[in-house]
Amino acid sequence: MSVYRLFFTGLSLKTQELTAIYLVTRLASSLFFRWNTNSLLDLIILGATLWIIYMMRVKLKSSYLKELDNMPLYYVLVPCAFAAILGRPRGGHSFIIRFFWPFNMSVEAISVLPQLRLIQNAKMVEPFTSHYVFALGISRFFQCAYWIIQIIETKGAYLRLVGSGHLWILLALLCELVQTFILADFCYYYVKSVMAGRLMRLPSMV
Repeated sequence: MSVYRLFFTGLSLKTQELTAIYLVTRLASSLFFRWNTNSLLDLIILGATLWIIYMMRVKLKSSYLKELDNMPLYYVLVPCAFAAILGRPRGGHSFIIRFFWPFNMSVEAISVLPQLRLIQNAKMVEPFTSHYVFALGISRFFQCAYWIIQIIETKGAYLRLVGSGHLWILLALLCELVQTFILADFCYYYVKSVMAGRLMRLPSMV
């Protein structure tokens, strides 16, 4: 258990719960839009996330820094719900299915905020936590690069669709940019601390 305790120390339970929420809504929408290999990977990640939540809430509750993980979930979920209502795609599916897809994108975009808030409150970043958040940042960079390449290869066709009323495309692009921007600053300080060979610290206004 001591190994697991070291593994979970410094993780934000609220970020894990937000991860579970966007994965559940993404899988629900995939059942109606398109089920593929990515959906299977989402299912595996959801299982791992639920296990982490269980361990943090039950088995290793004493190692969870609850007093530092103090960002209310509605700070994330309410704005994301409004964005999903405005940016839901057109189609013959029910409102809830068309709502789920942009909602999961919006939640995913800012689900790391509670984790960054916990890190800022703790003043010091645990090594495993810093590796975990850095990996998230790298994955978001490649995802954002994918969207940029798609826009270039289609010669701006995606952007023209936005002008035709397909606001979900604009929402998807904004979500990718927001995620990349949020994590880019963290990645900068991560690389800086690794190069200096010391534990990572974040400035007060990150």
